[in-house]
Amino acid sequence: MPYQVVSSLINSLRSGALRLQDYLAEIESTYNENEPAVNAFLSEPRRFSRLRREATVLERDNPQPINRPPLYGIPIGIKDIFRVDGFETKAGSKLPADVLKGRESQAVAMLKQAGCLILGKTQTTEFAYFGAGPTRNPLALEHTPGGSSSGSAAAVAAGLCPIALGTQTIGSIIRPASYCGVVGFKPSYDRVSKAGVIPLAPSLDHVGVFASEVAAAELVANLLCPDWHLTVSETLPVLGIPTGPYLDEVSSEGWELFSKSLDRLNDAGCIVKEVPAMTDFIKIVNRHGLILAAEAAQVHATWYSEYGELYHNMTADLIREGRTISVGDLAEALTGRQQLRRELTALMDEHKVDLWVSPAATGMAPRGLENTGDPIMNLPWTHSGLPSVTLPSGTNVDGLPLGLQIAGRWYEDERLLDWSIELESLLDR
Repeated sequence: MPYQVVSSLINSLRSGALRLQDYLAEIESTYNENEPAVNAFLSEPRRFSRLRREATVLERDNPQPINRPPLYGIPIGIKDIFRVDGFETKAGSKLPADVLKGRESQAVAMLKQAGCLILGKTQTTEFAYFGAGPTRNPLALEHTPGGSSSGSAAAVAAGLCPIALGTQTIGSIIRPASYCGVVGFKPSYDRVSKAGVIPLAPSLDHVGVFASEVAAAELVANLLCPDWHLTVSETLPVLGIPTGPYLDEVSSEGWELFSKSLDRLNDAGCIVKEVPAMTDFIKIVNRHGLILAAEAAQVHATWYSEYGELYHNMTADLIREGRTISVGDLAEALTGRQQLRRELTALMDEHKVDLWVSPAATGMAPRGLENTGDPIMNLPWTHSGLPSVTLPSGTNVDGLPLGLQIAGRWYEDERLLDWSIELESLLDR
C-alpha cells in the first residue's frame, strides 16, 4: 500500500475534497464485494443505511472543515469484546448478550468523539481465546487470519475499513496483522484504557489497533494514549535480535523472510546486533500460561457456573485449569512480568539497542480455520508489557505474508511508532 494513504484520506475527508457520503458509497461497494467471502464482521441489517444517517449527523454538526475532528468520517471496525452503545456484545460466544452488556468502552467513546463512524463489530474467537470464529484470511481464503482479533485484522486487510480495534493477551494483534499483511500496534501495558472491554486475563490484556500503515496507527494512539507526545528521531534505530531459545520457535521459511528483511534494513543503514536474551524462555512461557488460566477462571467464575455448557471446549479447559492454580503461585508468576521487563531493558542498555526485532509469527498463516496459529513469538513482549508493532515485510512464493515484529522500551510508544514509520518506508523500497 502506498505510504501514508490513510493520512491522505483523512485530510481529504476533513477538507471536503472527498465528500463523506461519496466515500461511504465506496466503502459499501468494497464491503459488498469482499465481505461475503471474508466474514470479518458480525451481521447487521441495513448497516449502510445506519452509517449514512450517522454521517449526515456528523456533517451537520461539523460544517466547517477547519473545526472538524481529527478522524472525521473514518469508518472503524470494533472487535466484539468491546462494548459499543447500540450494538450487542457476544464476544464470539453463545452466551446471552444480556449477560455481557455494560457501559461503552472508553476507547470506542474516544474514537467516536474524534469523528469515527462505527462500521460494525468484528468477529473474534470465543472470549478472545482460541475457539475460532468464521473469518477467513482475505489474502488466502483457505487460511486463517489469526486470532483472536481475526475480524479486525481481516477487515483492514480486505479494505473494508482503514482502522480497527483489537486486543492482545498473548499475540492477538501482532500475529493476525502478520498473517493478513497489515500493521498491528500493541501499546505498552495499560497505556490504553481497557474500561468497557470484556477481559480474558486483566494482567495481560492490551488494547491496540490495526491499520493499513503506521502513520494511521500513530494517529489513533495519539487519541487513546494519555499524555501522548509526538517524537521525531533524527537517526535510524539500532536493532537487537534476541537470539536464543525464543528464536528457535521460528520455522525455516519464517527465518528466510526474517533474514531478508534484516538485510534490507541493514543495507538502508540500520545497525543490527545479535543479543543473547531470554535463556529461560520456557519458564516465561509457562509463567504466562499460568497467569492466563488463573485470571480467566476468575473473570468467568460466575458466567461459567451458569452457562458452562455453552463454552467452547478450549475455553472451558482453560477455566478448569485456572481453578487449580493457587493464589501464591499466581502472585509469584505476576512478579515475573516486571522481572522480564527489567531484564530486556537492561540488555538494551548494555548493548546500546534501541528496538528489539523478531518475526511477528513462527511462519505464515496456517491452512484451515480451526487453527488460528501459534502466538509464541509475541508472548514475551505481551508478558513484559513492552510496546510492539507488526510491519508488513514480505511474502513467500504463495503470496502469504510474514510481518516484522518491532518492540520498544516501556512506555516509549511514541518513539517506537516514529521509528516504525521510518522502518516501514525502508522495507517498502
